[in-house]
Amino acid sequence: MIYLILYLEFFKIGLFAIGGGLASLPFLRELVDKYGWITHEQLANMIAISESTPGAIGINVATYVGNEVAGPLGGLVATLGEVSPSIIVITVLARALQTYSTHPLVQGGFAAVRPAVAGLIGAVAYELAQN
Repeated sequence: MIYLILYLEFFKIGLFAIGGGLASLPFLRELVDKYGWITHEQLANMIAISESTPGAIGINVATYVGNEVAGPLGGLVATLGEVSPSIIVITVLARALQTYSTHPLVQGGFAAVRPAVAGLIGAVAYELAQN
């Protein structure tokens, strides 16, 4: 039962924490309050460690919490819960894009986004060159 709870809780975090790891903090705090699997201090330490190590904060915290609660299998289950929404959304979007990629509205949308992406990349390059 613990594995199902881990999976579903981290699935919810992965689904609704749009914007990266820091966007998942309210969900993670709620998780700490709801289940008490880890303390708020442990969560703060894990976020600090996740910020300073490679990988996404959400994945690192999911693996840590799952491992603390139910060992290595718990870490795997929580991590799978965290990434499942992204995999599902990407799969659905990829299939939709294959189907509708030639539609004029989709082509127009991509054409509109290209200059914005180029501008963002240029702005980052400029900032990096300044530093």
